[in-house]
Amino acid sequence: MSTDSHQSTFGVIVGNRGFFPGHLAASGRTDMIAAIEASGAKAVVLGPEDSKHGAVETFEEARRCADLFKAHREKIDGIIVTLPNFGDERAVADTLRLAGLNVPVLIQATPDTASRMTIADRRDSFCGKMSACNNLTQYRIPYSLTTLHTEAPQSATFTKDLAWFSGVCRVVKGMRGLRVGALGARPAAFNTVRFSEKLLESNGISIITLDLSEVLGRIEKMKDDDPAAQAKLAAIRAYVDTAGTPAGPLMKMAKLGAVIEGWMQETEVSISAIQCWTSLEEYFGVVPCTVMSMMSDNLMSSACEVDICGVVAMHALRLASGTPSALLDWNNNYGEDPNKAVCFHCSNLPKHFFADVKMDFQQIIAGTVGRDNTYGTCVGRVKAGAMSYARFSTTDVQGKITGYVGGGQFTNDPLETFGGAGVVEIQRMQELLRYICVNGFEHHVAANFAEVSDVVYEAATRYLGWEIYWHK
Repeated sequence: MSTDSHQSTFGVIVGNRGFFPGHLAASGRTDMIAAIEASGAKAVVLGPEDSKHGAVETFEEARRCADLFKAHREKIDGIIVTLPNFGDERAVADTLRLAGLNVPVLIQATPDTASRMTIADRRDSFCGKMSACNNLTQYRIPYSLTTLHTEAPQSATFTKDLAWFSGVCRVVKGMRGLRVGALGARPAAFNTVRFSEKLLESNGISIITLDLSEVLGRIEKMKDDDPAAQAKLAAIRAYVDTAGTPAGPLMKMAKLGAVIEGWMQETEVSISAIQCWTSLEEYFGVVPCTVMSMMSDNLMSSACEVDICGVVAMHALRLASGTPSALLDWNNNYGEDPNKAVCFHCSNLPKHFFADVKMDFQQIIAGTVGRDNTYGTCVGRVKAGAMSYARFSTTDVQGKITGYVGGGQFTNDPLETFGGAGVVEIQRMQELLRYICVNGFEHHVAANFAEVSDVVYEAATRYLGWEIYWHK
């Protein structure tokens, strides 16, 4: 499994107000840079040679800081406003407006020390933070807040907040300009995965289509000894236990994977949603599950049944966590426990999700198209652990993107079934299920083995402008 190599870079605005102690601005700048660098990120910030204490107080200093940010526009993922003293509220807002980066903003204020409240050391950041937020609201600049109203850059609380904010920045950056591959038509029996391509485009998400006939045509022209096919065949065998799967279907999977990933590279598509039911089985003779599982495990999320909104939710969770996501069905009740359910797919879940996994045939479709045409599923039990879930949907009539997010856990409860399946436990699950049904959401849900629902919620609501319910 690959991991993101991107190192976060934050623009830093150091607030200062002249009649408060200037040494606090100077030390506060140093403390914030140290906190950012300790997290593995980089800071873009004015130096003492650029402005008084390397802070921002006047309009001229705001312009200098904005020019610095604009010079690093392609690198800056988010901006941190640090207030080591009250700070000049207008200078902070002017800097952000002049820079025009349209990235997430985090407001941090450093706490006073009760024993150091004389004019020489008093910060008043507690109050200054409110003024800064007031001005950003007037300027219509969205921003995020730390867990506590005031917290020191070197504190454990801020360290956690910085990691959270980094996730928010990754989700926002990864969603803007996203290119999603749609391979094949929506299966006729799945009205539930309908989506608005225009609504997604208006939110910066482009859909790039490829007809299944073109996929199958490219496969037809590919020889068995093609280097791309052979490389993919070796990767499949290294990825999952293929014992019991005939050589013919394995070669078909290898060619399918080589063609899809080659097309994605050509078109600069990051994630995909693929038609399965039941065209590929009837007219090609395998399921695409293993190929899709491998892509998702390699952080190139892939969803079945051309569920575009489903794979976008997978991608949001993967951006937040840096680990693979899966698309599951809310599929069955689990006995009489109202807070548990069975989540299932046939399956194309990434290997990251399994306690154990092997390749097998698809038992549901096999009854229609025959077992020999359905090899390629990744079958096993979903491992136990904390998880987050998300669902996005385009509501065409209202012209907006909606969804829900939340957290829970996969359990070790006994389960005898086929495909890829696990038992999930979510507090007040009946309320969540009612919300899903009342609002007409799909039966598919994206899941990820990380507690990042708060990250996705912040990114989607505050910076992408989507209408999301957070099930806490």
